[in-house]
Amino acid sequence: MNSNVLIAGGGIGGMGLAVALSRAGLNVDLLEQTPEFSEVGAGIQLGPNAVRVLSDWGLSNALQAVAAFPDRLRVCDAHQGTVLGELALGERAQQKYGQPYATIHRADALQVLLAAAQAEPRVSLHLKERVRNLHETPAGVHVLTETGHTYEAAALVGCDGLWSVVRRHVTAGPVGLQPGGDPPLEVPPRFSGHLAYRGMVAQADLPANLRTQSVTAWLGAQLHVVHYPVRRGELVNVVAVVEGRHTGNPQGWSHDANRAELLEAIGNVHPQLRGMLEAVTTWKLWPLNDRPPMTGAYEHAQGRVALAGDAAHPMRPYLAQGAAMALEDAWTLGRLAQRELGRVGDAGSMAWANLFQRYANGRWQRNARVQATSIRNGTVFHADGLLRMGRDLALSTLGNRLLDKDWLYSGPPDVA
Repeated sequence: MNSNVLIAGGGIGGMGLAVALSRAGLNVDLLEQTPEFSEVGAGIQLGPNAVRVLSDWGLSNALQAVAAFPDRLRVCDAHQGTVLGELALGERAQQKYGQPYATIHRADALQVLLAAAQAEPRVSLHLKERVRNLHETPAGVHVLTETGHTYEAAALVGCDGLWSVVRRHVTAGPVGLQPGGDPPLEVPPRFSGHLAYRGMVAQADLPANLRTQSVTAWLGAQLHVVHYPVRRGELVNVVAVVEGRHTGNPQGWSHDANRAELLEAIGNVHPQLRGMLEAVTTWKLWPLNDRPPMTGAYEHAQGRVALAGDAAHPMRPYLAQGAAMALEDAWTLGRLAQRELGRVGDAGSMAWANLFQRYANGRWQRNARVQATSIRNGTVFHADGLLRMGRDLALSTLGNRLLDKDWLYSGPPDVA
């Protein structure tokens, strides 16, 4: 099995994959389109399943140095302020799942993975290299970048996000893997109808009654807000999601937004929630785009080309598992590659096709379930009328069982 592999995309998923594959004995060239490895100012949640992946890679101490570890998840009514349900995290998550529940700044998560990748002699990192086209041959995969450079390897994994170029070739099948020309057209991601305002505020700048080490979700009619600590608990990440239209560039990752615009969209909410929103001085606006849940392994891999993270299964953030699923993808590919290298020599395309097919078969259903659950959660979060009444009753009586996700947090499942 030829031990050279290309990764398109240097975000959290791509960088994690570089760590996993290099430690499996592969030589990795990672191509990142931006001038530097960076993430925008936003937080992410890492359930015990994602923390387990980082622990398996020996990154627990690095995570401990930069993350926060919330004591609980609390769900509140955005208008009345009443607590609808709670789930203890902290020590309970550690005892139940063997790993904690973490919240972290995206930039800190990427830096942890970048440092690990840079420490691997088998990893070569290339900036300002956006994939333009690719084609597969009996000997490997050829990638042409926007700079005119050509890269060759035995296989390619696309971690190039929601607007993935590599995806077009995978979903097009063999027709899309021909030399020359531009990638075939593909149905673009869909706008969810939801807009996410994201901001940060220092705990020290908050009044005492707003300082928190918990994950808090405020649910309202056609809106919700989530906030939680990041960067060792020194900052609070705030995400407010409202329903509306977006007329800007659909591929724009971040757009400036103003506080007055957000407060008008949020409307009349509980004073404690409004106080948190007013404390954030700088906001960025994201239109939330996704794709329907995966319907088969064919969306994860074809031949010598595979997809991971948002390139394969972009998802709405209402289960807080986007980064986690990308890390699980990377972990799974790393383990499969390690086993394959131990079993075969240079078996060419058959070894890579078999490896990617096992990866696709083992991952697509779990990723599809997370996608579908995330979509359903968005409907429940924003409910009004009878659905809202039913949601609140269920949370008050079955809060722990509804908020805890054994099937999710006990992962990632191993793939044979």
